[in-house]
Amino acid sequence: MLAYTSGISDVPLLGETIGANLERTVARFAGREALVDVAAGRRWTYAELNAAVDKLARGLLARGIAKGDRVGIWAPNCAEWVLVQYATAKIGAILVNVNPAYRTHELAFVVKQSGLSLLISAVSFKTSDYQAMIEEIGYEKAIFIGSPEWDALSVDGGELPGAELTFDDPINIQYTSGTTGFPKGATLSHHNILNNGFFVGELVDYTEQDRICIPVPLYHCFGMVMGNLAATSHGACMVLPAPGFDPAATLAAVAAERCTSLYGVPTMFIAELGLDTFAEYDLSSLRTGIMAGSPCPVEVMKRVVAEMNMAEVAICYGMTETSPVSTMTRSDDSLARRTETVGRTMPHLESKVLDPDTGRVAERGVPGELCTRGYSVMLGYWDQPEATTEAIDAARWMHTGDLATMDDDGYVNIVGRIKDLVIRGGENVYPREVEEFLYTHPDIADVQVIGVPDPKYGEELMAWVVLRPGAEPLTADRVREFCAGKLSHFKIPRYVHVVDGFPMTVTGKVRKVEMREKSVTLLGLDAAAKTHNA
Repeated sequence: MLAYTSGISDVPLLGETIGANLERTVARFAGREALVDVAAGRRWTYAELNAAVDKLARGLLARGIAKGDRVGIWAPNCAEWVLVQYATAKIGAILVNVNPAYRTHELAFVVKQSGLSLLISAVSFKTSDYQAMIEEIGYEKAIFIGSPEWDALSVDGGELPGAELTFDDPINIQYTSGTTGFPKGATLSHHNILNNGFFVGELVDYTEQDRICIPVPLYHCFGMVMGNLAATSHGACMVLPAPGFDPAATLAAVAAERCTSLYGVPTMFIAELGLDTFAEYDLSSLRTGIMAGSPCPVEVMKRVVAEMNMAEVAICYGMTETSPVSTMTRSDDSLARRTETVGRTMPHLESKVLDPDTGRVAERGVPGELCTRGYSVMLGYWDQPEATTEAIDAARWMHTGDLATMDDDGYVNIVGRIKDLVIRGGENVYPREVEEFLYTHPDIADVQVIGVPDPKYGEELMAWVVLRPGAEPLTADRVREFCAGKLSHFKIPRYVHVVDGFPMTVTGKVRKVEMREKSVTLLGLDAAAKTHNA
C-alpha cells in the first residue's frame, strides 16, 4: 500500500464567513457564556460578545479601515484580542498576528511587509514595552488597548458589510516562527481557518456545554483557530486563564470555571504536572483537550490521561500554513494510538508521504516527507510568490518539511524534521526516537536531542535534559549506561547537557538551531565543521 489517505466525512464543509458563522451561533445560544477573561474578571454571553464585536467593527469602519486592509494585533491573551479577531473578520479586514515576543527589528519588518493600516497594541507585557518599541520604529497608526482612543473605537448603530464578503477572502496573516532568516506571512482565508477550527471541535465532540481553557497564545493558530473558532462554531465557551502561560493560573481557571477541555504544548502540561500544589486543584470537570505544537512525549501523555482526568485528550499535528491541523487522533482511539501517532488525516483533507529522493509516494511504514492538500492549505505567503511556490507544488500539495511514516490503518507518526535528521557515520538517526526512550529515564522530566559536528562520524548526538525535582546529577556516562543494550550504539548520545529549559518560540516550538549553535560553543567544537542541518 502507498502512504496516501483522504479524510472521509458525512459532515460538509462550512461555506460561510467567520462573521456569518458567529451570527448563526449567537442566534442559537445568545444567553450562553461565550468568553471569560479570568485575569481581568470579565465575562460575556454570546449576545454580549456579538454586540461588542459589532461596535468595534463599526469603529474600525469609521476610522477608514476597509475590506482587505491589514490590521495588526500585538498583545498577550486578553478579551480585546478576541474582539479584534472577530471584528476584523466581520468587515473583511485582514488580521495580522504580531508575535508578543517580537522586538523592534522584527516589528518593523512585519509592519512594512504586511503594509499595516492600523496596529492595535497592549501598552506593555512582562519585559516588553510595546509602546516604546512602536515609537522607536516611528509607526504612528497605533491604538493602545485601554486608552481613550481604544474606548472611542466602539461605535453604536450602522450596518456592517457582511454581504460584500466571501469565504475565500484572505482574513488572517500569521508570520511563521522564522528560526532562520525573516518570517514569512502565511495568508489564510475564512474558509481555511473557520473549517479547521470547526472540524477540530467536531473531533473532540464539542457542544454548547463545553468550556475550553486556552492558555496557549491567541497570536498563534493553536489559540485563535483551535481554541476560539472551535468554540464559537459550536457555541462553547472560551476561557482565558492569564495573559501569558502560568501553570498555577491555568489549573485554577480549570477548577473555578469548570472547564471541560484544556489545551497546551507538551512543556505546558509538564509544568502543570510538576507543580507542588498539583493535587490541590479539582480537575474533575475535564474530559478532553488538545496537546500539540511539538512532539508529545508518551510518558507525559499517559500522565495527562491518568492524573488530569483527560481521558479523551487528542493529539493534533499541523503547521500555520495548513490552518493549522492536518492530522488528529479521535476520541475513540486507543491510548497507544494517542501516544504513538499524531492520528489520521482530518476530514476533507488528503495526506501523503513522499520519498525525498524520488519524489514519489512512499510505501506504508517507510519514512518520507509528509504533504497535505485540501481546504486548509493557505492562499500563500503574503507578497512572496517565490516562497509560496517553494512550499506549495503545482498540484496544491503543501510540503511540510516533516519526516513521517504512515501505517496500514492510515495513522501518521512524525519521526522528525528533515533538517533535524542526524547522520552519524552514515546511519540515519531520528532524534524523536531517542527522545521518547530518554523520557523513560526516572530522573528526566524533559529532553531534546540534536546533532553536533564530529570530525570522525560527521555528527554525534547530544541530549539537552531537564531533570525532575530532587533528581541526582546526570552525566553522559549515566545516560549511556541507561541506554546500553536498549538502543543501537549509534543512537546513544555522546554528550549530555543539563538545563532548566530549552530555547523556545512563543508558540512552544523548541529552537533546535539555537541549541546547536550554543552546543558548538559549549563543547568547543570546530564551528567550521558545520553539520548538514546546523
